[in-house]
Amino acid sequence: MRKKILKIVDKNSKASPEEIAAMLGERKEDVEAEIAAMEKEGVICGYPTLINWDKADCEIVTALIEVKVTPQRGLGFDKIAERIYKFDEVDSVYLMSGGFDLTVIIRGKSMKEVSLFVSEKLSTMEAVLSTATHFVLKKYKEHGIALEGGKKEDERMLITP
Repeated sequence: MRKKILKIVDKNSKASPEEIAAMLGERKEDVEAEIAAMEKEGVICGYPTLINWDKADCEIVTALIEVKVTPQRGLGFDKIAERIYKFDEVDSVYLMSGGFDLTVIIRGKSMKEVSLFVSEKLSTMEAVLSTATHFVLKKYKEHGIALEGGKKEDERMLITP
């Protein structure tokens, strides 16, 4: 039942325990208890709202920053990642494989604000070796949800054997 609840909540955090119970054919009390247990265990960490900022009356710039760092002895990447994610501008931090160590996703009011964050806060950290900033120009899909208009006909070509 746990996996099924997580899949439902992942797509719709507003789903009530009653709705989830009905979808799964379970009792509401059992669903509530399972959700409470997952919150206590840190499996469910929060219930964010997905906002299409392009349609809101706000100017928001999103940037993805590739960061190369020197891991700290005994702590690896965790301590530097923690220092980075504590900044208010930072939306997400991921440890990566490949050509760089961390991906930092930030939001700002302008490209200049993002640039100042990178030059004054991020790149000045002792463990940071280099950064590469990429600005998001347009979001089409986020968190599994299409941000553009209604459902369009699938234009992919059908391939049959």
